[in-house]
Amino acid sequence: MSNLSLFENHVSDPFEVVFRRMMAPFRSEHTSGDMDIRVDVTEKDGHFKVRADIPGVKKDNINVRVDGNLVQIDAQTADEMETRDADGKVWRNERYYGAVSRAFTLANAVDETKAVAKYEDGVLTLDLPKKSGTSSHRIAVK
Repeated sequence: MSNLSLFENHVSDPFEVVFRRMMAPFRSEHTSGDMDIRVDVTEKDGHFKVRADIPGVKKDNINVRVDGNLVQIDAQTADEMETRDADGKVWRNERYYGAVSRAFTLANAVDETKAVAKYEDGVLTLDLPKKSGTSSHRIAVK
């Protein structure tokens, strides 16, 4: 059972989602609208460690929210790419401005009062300690 569940950011054709994920390793650059947040989640010593790639975003434009075991990362992005030939003519000019968001659930609730977020060199690092004292309760069916 996975500790990480993904919420799609938009409703789309399931075949398109499968195709995009299958082709993701072959993308060498993103095009307008393809900006996304890639995350790695590990668990160690009662903490979840999250590394999220959000290149080109200012620290002030990142918002992290934790609600129980739900983690949401939002960012305002502005990405520009320009290709010129030797004469200085612009052959391609691609820009992406907008918001990106990524939400996922963890296996345990997070103690948001002890959570720490750092952003450096395009990588957001979250240290999310598990909430202690959480337990499930059996409810009698009447």
